[in-house]
Amino acid sequence: MSAQLALLVNPAARGGRTLRLLEPVVRRLRDGGADVSVIVGDDAADALERACTAAAERPDALVAFGGDGLVHLAVQAVAGTGVPLGIIPAGTGNDIAAAYGLPVKDQLAAADAVLRLRARAVDAAWIERPGAGGEWFAGVVCCGFDSRVNERANRLTWPPGMAKYLVALAGELRAFRPIPFRVTLDGDETLEREAMLVSVANTGIYGAGMRISPDARPDDGLLDVVVLGAVPKAEFVRVFPRVYKGTHVRHPVVSVHRVREVRVEAPDVVAYADGERIGAAPVTCRVEPGALTVLG
Repeated sequence: MSAQLALLVNPAARGGRTLRLLEPVVRRLRDGGADVSVIVGDDAADALERACTAAAERPDALVAFGGDGLVHLAVQAVAGTGVPLGIIPAGTGNDIAAAYGLPVKDQLAAADAVLRLRARAVDAAWIERPGAGGEWFAGVVCCGFDSRVNERANRLTWPPGMAKYLVALAGELRAFRPIPFRVTLDGDETLEREAMLVSVANTGIYGAGMRISPDARPDDGLLDVVVLGAVPKAEFVRVFPRVYKGTHVRHPVVSVHRVREVRVEAPDVVAYADGERIGAAPVTCRVEPGALTVLG
């Protein structure tokens, strides 16, 4: 019997170039014996509704063909349902796929991984704000300097692509001041300090390859809370690039705390999860062990 795959596509990923990659991927999946239905939403809300409808029909997998934003959307449809999530990376960062050890530069190799239908249970996490509901995330929540860079970048209309984030980073660095955070770990330990950022990591990679928590594992039933304490800007400029190798965690102002639940409070901070805007802090994150089934 053919594998039933629902392929969720973001036509806007990579400025629309994703659609040019779609045909050979669909051909590879069908040549491999899969019955493929392609889902394209008119917008994010429509795509989510269509994805939830597809997941309710119990396909062999809901496959996200796009970047981390689309994976985040697909997670909303399949977390806790037992329907496997496949990922064919076709975005800019593809950090969640990288954290799962999937091919990130070869869509056909990723399609082959989907066809093998080898599933494993991994953790998902839930983030919520008081009075605002919540949603699932698979990767990393950022609060502080990194989320303010996201906020600034989202207000820019030029330049396109990753260059926009470099412009936003330079602008935010000029204006940034350390933020007073209150971080409550598993309900019984509270950290109150000024910090540059606080990240909550399920998988440990975000921002197009930054290894914010290099030892985070997506199947250990824990979240890694990374606190980068207040430092002068010159020191921050020196330390922050180390995040691409994960060696920043050796710096004395960086601490990592492994928890099942964390509450992050801070003034004038907007949280982002998997690169998607969640809203103003405070936010509470909790891990749900084994809530996702991932192919690969």
